[in-house]
This record gives sequence, structure tokens and C-alpha cells, in this order.
Amino acid sequence: MNTPQAPTGLLVMDKETGYTSMDVCAIVRSRLKRGGAPKRVKVGHAGTLDPAATGVLLILIGSSTRLVDRFMATRKRYIAEVDLSCTSTTDDREGATTQVPVFTPPGREAIDFALAGFIGTIQQVPPAFSAIHIDGQRAYALAREGKAVEIPARPVVVYAISIVAYAFPKLVLDIACGKGTYIRSIARDLGPVLGTGGMLAGLQRTEVGDFTLEMSARLTDVPDPLLQEHLRDPKLYLSATS
Repeated sequence: MNTPQAPTGLLVMDKETGYTSMDVCAIVRSRLKRGGAPKRVKVGHAGTLDPAATGVLLILIGSSTRLVDRFMATRKRYIAEVDLSCTSTTDDREGATTQVPVFTPPGREAIDFALAGFIGTIQQVPPAFSAIHIDGQRAYALAREGKAVEIPARPVVVYAISIVAYAFPKLVLDIACGKGTYIRSIARDLGPVLGTGGMLAGLQRTEVGDFTLEMSARLTDVPDPLLQEHLRDPKLYLSATS
């Protein structure tokens, strides 16, 4: 009996809210198997998006999963909605929130000045509710158990931040950054600088390397069954990592 040939390639997805990145991988794997792929066909993603976040998610399949780290190292771009009126235990709307009284909302010039301090190579503390490993455990698992989570700051690169729209308490930012940058942490850390609250209220990833939203497909657009002919050749995009 012949073993089915494993497909290999790349899908550029526009992840919707409510799905984890691994949910998308599982759905893609099921569609590949219905297309004749081996039961254990490899499917991975190049950079997690939280369930509440949307946007570009690269899915690598078969032998192309060996390129995950290459694509994860590319520049990312996000549209982030920040709520300056409150803080959150998870640094986003998923956690318990606390209102922060702000008697004089900051002006746009003050925000521009504050944002300048977040550009370049900065020291950033990841959120307590994150997938960072602490003594062999995920930080979010410890946080959910009510245990104190102390994550050391680490260097990340932020290439640019600009204001898209602002009407207190809603601040919309366009952020270009490198691997490992937490947009939730930027939202959290901006608040104390401005004398306001700070949490992430919404997030959309608009670019990963050379891949954009315009190149992306939603799950409803992905063929079922999914075949080799439906996949992109990732080698054509390796310039995105150079």
C-alpha cells in the first residue's frame, strides 16, 4: 500500500476572533487529510495571535514547517486599539478591569512624546498572562492559579509607532515591531507614562514580513479538501527574512 505523499507549502490566513492559532492549524490539518494527506501531516504557525486578535497568520505545512523560525523572525505590523481609561489583569479586555480616574485626558502631542520612548530597542516585561516559560511552566498557568508571576524584562525592537486615531479614552496605534514584542505590554506601559490607564482593547496584525492582509484568506475561503495545488511555495518569500 502506497503512503500518501505529504503536502508542503504555506497558507496566509486572516485569523478571525474566537480561534486560537492552534485551532486554525487543526482545521487546516483536517482539510489536508480530507485531501489525501498523511494522518500525521505537520502543520505549524509562524507567530501566535491571541483568540481575541485578528489578522495575518502564516501557516506552514509539511517540510515547510522547518522554516517557521525564519518567518517568525520577520518584521510584524499591527493596528492596536488602546483603552486609556482602565487597566486589566491580563493587559487586555479578557481580564478583570479596573477603572483609572483621569481628570485631564492627555493631548495628542503628549501622546506622541510618550510614544517616542517606546521606539527602538526597549526593555519590555511580557504580560503575566502569556506563554513565557517560568521554571518549566507557562506564565499564564501560574497566573490562573493565583501565583505571583515575575517575568524579567527582555529586549525587543519597535521600529515605529504612529497615532491612527484618538478620542479619549480610545487610542488607535499603528505599530511595526520585531519578534517577541507584546503589544499588550506597550498598551499597559503607556498608561503610567501618560498618567492614565492602559490596556489593549483590540488588535489586528496587518503584516508579517512581506505578507499582508490583502494576501490573506479566511477559513471560509480555504478549500476543503485542501490540496498541494492550493499552497504557496514559501521559498519564494524567503527574502522577507533577509
